[in-house]
Amino acid sequence: MTTSIRVEGGAFAPYDVMVGHDLLPQLGQMVADLKPTRCVIVSDETVAAIHGSAAQASLAGTGYAAELVTVPAGESSKSFQHLETVLDRLIELGLDRKSLIVALGGGVIGDLAGLAAALFMRGIDFIQVPTTLLAQVDSSVGGKTAIDTPRGKNLIGAFHQPRRVLADISVLGTLPARQVRSGWAEVLKHGMICDAAFFDWLGGEGAAGASGDRHALERAVIRSVEIKSQIVGEDEKEAGRRALLNLGHTFGHALEVEVGFDDTLTHGEAVAVGCCMAFRYSARLGHCSAEAAEKVEAATRAAGLPSRVGDIAHRFDAATVLARMAGDKKAEGGRLTLVLAKGIGEAFVTRDVDADDLLQFLSEEFA
Repeated sequence: MTTSIRVEGGAFAPYDVMVGHDLLPQLGQMVADLKPTRCVIVSDETVAAIHGSAAQASLAGTGYAAELVTVPAGESSKSFQHLETVLDRLIELGLDRKSLIVALGGGVIGDLAGLAAALFMRGIDFIQVPTTLLAQVDSSVGGKTAIDTPRGKNLIGAFHQPRRVLADISVLGTLPARQVRSGWAEVLKHGMICDAAFFDWLGGEGAAGASGDRHALERAVIRSVEIKSQIVGEDEKEAGRRALLNLGHTFGHALEVEVGFDDTLTHGEAVAVGCCMAFRYSARLGHCSAEAAEKVEAATRAAGLPSRVGDIAHRFDAATVLARMAGDKKAEGGRLTLVLAKGIGEAFVTRDVDADDLLQFLSEEFA
């Protein structure tokens, strides 16, 4: 059974997110329905070795002999260097304004290929075929595309919505356990933001999804996409409610930059620690109860995710991390912007953050 979730808003063309098992063979028909002149698959070397041939075969079945353009696996590929490599290859292959890019991979590929699609000839179509849990529940939906710089994560990018998203639960079976857990952090985040009942399910019967249970994963992906699609439809460019999706990210992004985007800390692990920090800071300020923060931390740890900075094999300096947070793209006029919580399922955005108090909180967290 395939579930179709509509993503629509007044500022962009609506599109469908297809969630189900064994969907990759349907890629060719999905592309054919869009009638592009040419098709290119952008992937990373690891994913291409596992799923590239199947994707090409599906496309060939509908008349598209798609070239496979690859970059190295890992966050380091979200760079000017690799963006230029992909764009140059698109030009070399002779793509035109009616051509289409297939982003086959995790969040790094979705961001990189999506930004390439946004820039090439001032914008061509692309579709997302997310192959990680994190990408299926988060980055493939909503049109955010970006690369990183040494000064921060996702600072160079554009909003460019995909034409389709194909989330095949079956491909998650090829993921290392750490990557499944990393994606689970974003699933937990969706419950923390606006669905306490979903969060409770994730901490109970649904917890099997963090260990790879296919049925729990499917339900978790569907509900996460429903939550994200509703928020994106209301606020495409993060002028208001969409900022809630950044729960844990201002903390987490700063930690990622300090680590250097290496294998010490995955994005999902950074989000997990960041969400726990956001709830602990919310409790410190009296916005939510200490019990709520403890429940978030317990669910995070039960999923095999880090919940505290001490779980990361890196030493952090509070003042440096605070400076990273102040330079985050969500900051406005030099003012820190944080997503905090009044309780599980009750996140809110605040720009009324006392930098001195936050520095003291970080100092205590990093002690």
